[in-house]
Amino acid sequence: MTKVKSKKKKESAKVEKEKIKKKDLKKSDNEFKTDEYSAESIHVLKGLEAVRKRPAMYIGDTGSRGLHHLVYEVVDNSIDEALAGFCKNIVVIIHKGNSITVEDDGRGIPVDIHPTEKRSALEVVMTVLHSGGKFDKQTYKVSGGLHGVGVSVVNALSEWMKVEVYRDGKIYFQEYRRGEAVEPVKVVGKVSEKKTGTKVTFLPDKTIFRDINFKFDTLAERMMELAYLNKEITIKLIDERNKEEETFHYKGGLVEFVHYIDESRTPLHKTIYFEGEKDGVPIELGFQYNDSYQENIFTYVNNINTHEGGTHLIGFKTALTRTLNNFAAKNNLIKEGKITLIGDDFREGLTAVLSIKVAEPQFEGQTKTKLGNSEVKSAVETFVGEKLSEYLEQNPSVGKKIIEKVLRAAESREAARKARELVRRKNALDDMSLPGKLADCSIKDPEHCEIYIVEGDSAGGSAKQGRDRRFQAILPLKGKIINVEKARLHKVLENEEIRAIVTAIGGGIGEDFDISKVRYGKIILMTDADVDGSHIRTLLLTFFFRHMRELIEQGKIYIAQPPLYRIKKGKEEYYAYDDKERDEFIKRLKSNGKAKLEEIEEEQGAEMSENESEKKLPGGIVVSRYKGLGEMNPEQLWATTMNPETRTILQVTIENAAATEKIFEILMGDQVEPRRKFIEKNAKYVRNLDV
Repeated sequence: MTKVKSKKKKESAKVEKEKIKKKDLKKSDNEFKTDEYSAESIHVLKGLEAVRKRPAMYIGDTGSRGLHHLVYEVVDNSIDEALAGFCKNIVVIIHKGNSITVEDDGRGIPVDIHPTEKRSALEVVMTVLHSGGKFDKQTYKVSGGLHGVGVSVVNALSEWMKVEVYRDGKIYFQEYRRGEAVEPVKVVGKVSEKKTGTKVTFLPDKTIFRDINFKFDTLAERMMELAYLNKEITIKLIDERNKEEETFHYKGGLVEFVHYIDESRTPLHKTIYFEGEKDGVPIELGFQYNDSYQENIFTYVNNINTHEGGTHLIGFKTALTRTLNNFAAKNNLIKEGKITLIGDDFREGLTAVLSIKVAEPQFEGQTKTKLGNSEVKSAVETFVGEKLSEYLEQNPSVGKKIIEKVLRAAESREAARKARELVRRKNALDDMSLPGKLADCSIKDPEHCEIYIVEGDSAGGSAKQGRDRRFQAILPLKGKIINVEKARLHKVLENEEIRAIVTAIGGGIGEDFDISKVRYGKIILMTDADVDGSHIRTLLLTFFFRHMRELIEQGKIYIAQPPLYRIKKGKEEYYAYDDKERDEFIKRLKSNGKAKLEEIEEEQGAEMSENESEKKLPGGIVVSRYKGLGEMNPEQLWATTMNPETRTILQVTIENAAATEKIFEILMGDQVEPRRKFIEKNAKYVRNLDV
């Protein structure tokens, strides 16, 4: 999740801005004429200067996602060595101070003189964009990093980088500062002739990134994913900051990956696994059906997660539907004329991981998330069709269990269709009326509108009074919505609160969802900062993830951050969002009263039990704890939580689809044991929890 902060601009800044504006207006007209476009207007950025000038163009952003992407790019080089059959072990170390080391036992980056660049190939790889062995199909037949930004971009965005290469019994070394070599490549030692590989250590540039604090769990998720996809390799992740360490190695590969995703579900059969090659395309597939109502298909091309699917996914879906349909017809498992099966029915409760390798992948757009190679569709379709037909012939009992699941899904789909039609018909009869409890905004342009989904009528009343009616809509919820993880869509639509949410947002639900019809640019969840509030928020996030997922993918879902405390002394008043901030405000108020430093440190804390709503400290300081949003009056709610210029909100994002899928299933599924383990593992983060 991403924090989004807004603060009032200082008057001095506004004055300075006006001065600059007036100064600009005094410039001669010639300076603004378009016909002054000449050779002098063309700026040439040499070397990696362009990367430092516009880093977001190369790594997406300079926030947490872009920061961790640096590590992935370096690891990609090691994975490419593994794909070529030369690397078995990768070690990733987070050092104190947040520098990173990635070491592998591959062949080592070449260090001899490049024929055209006239300098070491190592220096070329590290300092020149679009260089490397990935463009030579003799070196790498397939490559995950081919369409990536490359290690040279990581070098450009690092304060410093040091590279050691182990080849020919020698240790070659070169150091760089912000993308430029400090000195030529040199030999700094000797090693065994058998030792080969590359060791890259770098420190992200603090002038580029807002925060260089690497998250162990974020890196662990990607390393685990890579280990599942490449069962031959072992990846060790070490965090020297807090002595944390984890090793990822999965002999079962995709079979174990499917088990990991479905840990909290009940499988209908053993995982089905196929591996082989068709038309020059290596294909791996692991899948199984479970007792859930969700479809979970994860596709990868050269280890790249293709979130938007592509030709390989189309080939898999086509083969699955056709082959199972043929099996059902051949075994008279479908009563003629009773119900018509469609592709969605064959994928309810399916968890599948499809991984393919393509020599020349064509990804649509800049995102690398949708494969466009037309030849891959027929290769995957033929391969899966042949393998699955053979499997069903040998395991007819499994096939019958799957068809029984498919038939139940079809019946549920028909019930859901009728429920959606009922909702649409009711809206039409009511002249497309919105929920009665919705306080809508006056502006109709979605990009300038936002809706607060608020816990409880009391908080909803305060929010309605405190909002800016022009662009802020309020929808109060009564109680908790249904847990959609345990219910099919027609049951979900029977819930009154969910129907209100669907109608208010306006984009439909499930397969009918159309993001272009959504009525608000921001959908903000505002719940109490207690256990019940957290539960309601999780129920809502599960609903959006399952039935309006595109809202999360498009960055339209946010979480409001109401304060936990109000600290007051006389006319001075502050709001604190956590215990640390509360103590800082208490210190400030005490120092204003010229208390002794020892007294400030001695009495800085205001530990309060959940039952306490107010605590008086020496010096006339009063600390109030908010148990719920309803305790705030409209003015306080606006000032702390709803004013776009002062509020803090969290943007909900999906960085790893498989990990996100698993978390929702653990938290909201039927299995108690995985949930207990998750709570025990993450209990240490509760006091500093953002959401």
